[in-house]
Amino acid sequence: MSLFQYDFMLRALVGALIIGLAAPSLGIYLVQRRLALIGDGIGHVALTGVGAGLLFNQSPVLMAVVAAALGAVVIELVRERGRTSGDLALALLFYGGIAGGVMLVGLSDASNANLNAYLFGALTTTSRTDLVTIAVLGVAVLVTMVALRPALFAVCHDEEYARVSGLPVRTLNLLLAVTTAVTVTIAMRAVGVLLISALMVVPVATAQQVTRGFRSTMAMAMAVGLLAAGSGVWVAAVADTAPGASVVVLAIASFLVVAVGAAVWRSVLRRRTPAAPAPTEPHEVVLR
Repeated sequence: MSLFQYDFMLRALVGALIIGLAAPSLGIYLVQRRLALIGDGIGHVALTGVGAGLLFNQSPVLMAVVAAALGAVVIELVRERGRTSGDLALALLFYGGIAGGVMLVGLSDASNANLNAYLFGALTTTSRTDLVTIAVLGVAVLVTMVALRPALFAVCHDEEYARVSGLPVRTLNLLLAVTTAVTVTIAMRAVGVLLISALMVVPVATAQQVTRGFRSTMAMAMAVGLLAAGSGVWVAAVADTAPGASVVVLAIASFLVVAVGAAVWRSVLRRRTPAAPAPTEPHEVVLR
């Protein structure tokens, strides 16, 4: 009997596949900007929004989106002004976000199970409404990242060049920040705030082992994310493990396999390539 004959498993699978595509499509820009851990910082701010929603009997997901978007904008403005280093800004949001979230959840009537669902994900409890929300926001993120790829790449690669070229750098940076917040919020349902960055970064790191161009890296990262998400849900259903943890473990396993395989392949190529002849000293010509 197939486990995917149940509606909740199908919803979990579809939600995971959408997130597996959307998260790496955004993560490649974050890696390019050396902000691989920003997902963790925004995720912890989103947890504060969840706590506020539970405390005031509002939608936790909606409050998480608002809190994450505000946190992302604050990070971007602090980074742009340069008054505080990016690492310090992330650390402040990282610790302040999770502390605020835990405190607000404690003040509410929510149980520890509700908090764990947001910390570690609860993909199998995805409702039809949740799935629609994930689908709409995930497709919006995916389309935005693909459609604006040239402009976003230019901004992430060299802001000064992009500004001289006439691109709206601040607008694109804020768009990237808000899109990160949205992605964190929808991915929170799948893997939890403690594992969000892994789904954004690990597929990109895997693709970078075997690709060179930005477009090919993006395409392969999305493929790896899709494969890890789908196989992670299947492993979780068969082995009765947490879906979010299963997805991340398989994504890391794929990175290790690809990294080792790429290293072996490069070693084989070096052995097959004949060594260049050593340069010889010029012969002295004697005229008789």
